[in-house]
Amino acid sequence: MNTPFEFAYQALPMRVVMGPHALDRLADEIDRAGLKTVIVLCSPEQEELARTVAALIGERAAGIHPHARMHVPVESAAAAAEHAAALDADGCVAVGGGSAIGLGKAVALRHGLPIIAVPTTYAGSEMTSVWGLTEDGVKRTGKDPRVLPVSVLYDPALTVTLPAAVSATSGMNAIAHAVEALYAPDASPVIDLMAEEGVRALAAALPDVVADGTDMEARSRAQYGAWLCGACLGATTMSLHHKLCHALGGTLDLPHAPTHTVVLPHALAYNQPATSKAVAALGRALGDASDPATLLWELAGRLGAPRSLRELGMAEEDVDRIVEAVLCNPYANPREVTAEGLTRLLGAAWSGEPPAA
Repeated sequence: MNTPFEFAYQALPMRVVMGPHALDRLADEIDRAGLKTVIVLCSPEQEELARTVAALIGERAAGIHPHARMHVPVESAAAAAEHAAALDADGCVAVGGGSAIGLGKAVALRHGLPIIAVPTTYAGSEMTSVWGLTEDGVKRTGKDPRVLPVSVLYDPALTVTLPAAVSATSGMNAIAHAVEALYAPDASPVIDLMAEEGVRALAAALPDVVADGTDMEARSRAQYGAWLCGACLGATTMSLHHKLCHALGGTLDLPHAPTHTVVLPHALAYNQPATSKAVAALGRALGDASDPATLLWELAGRLGAPRSLRELGMAEEDVDRIVEAVLCNPYANPREVTAEGLTRLLGAAWSGEPPAA
């Protein structure tokens, strides 16, 4: 007979270092991982920080590759892998947000180079073994233990230069990971606790982060929440929300975190009737169990974040195209996914209407 406590939980083999001046411990983490020379990966916008990191670790830095791109195009991944091989690097240090860490994962997938992640956003990719690559307008994702970073350093000082708008959408992106984990088919009591606490921490911290980007206590709380939410994503199966965002990003090249921010309340509203457990947990985290989807939509508004796909550059006629792309790939979801339901969901997300079941 099944009981509420029948579950499986796989802890991920990763070391997390969190707190002020965590970056100062990077050289020790490289040595701890048994690495000799690493390539420092970043996006073009983070090249200055990457050079600071390379100087910090001295001769352990084989070189810098400042060419990470959103959604990790296969061409970008191939170029980074070739650069790492040319430098004879035996590991990667990925500095930045999801683009840099995603590029590190692509190199790890191709060459097995261990990754040390230094996140500067709240995206959470550093806590998962999920990789993604985009080719010909289609984003493929998968899981592989080789792409899980061996060590992650969370230093709140590295997020201080993150603009308020990026902080807001990055944090909402992290919340999305925890929301989906609460109704994932492979959730567990451990993940439920982490997800609820992660949402609570981020929902409380983000308004303070946006109001005062130099508030280190708020930045620390946001990183704590992002760590928990990212760990939830790494331990569970993705459902409707992430499938929608992958289709929107891969097909239309929409910005990653803003897309998650817009879609989250609508995907949650679609699933709320089928997941009372998630609704109760989110109610405790957000302070009101009546309609968590609307609370998240309102939170995005208070943060000044985008609330419509139209704002992000999506054309209304693309709705049918995305519906078709999502329906082509079956996935676990607590509520049956239909073309009619998806069309209504995406229509509301496109126009910026409040979410509705």
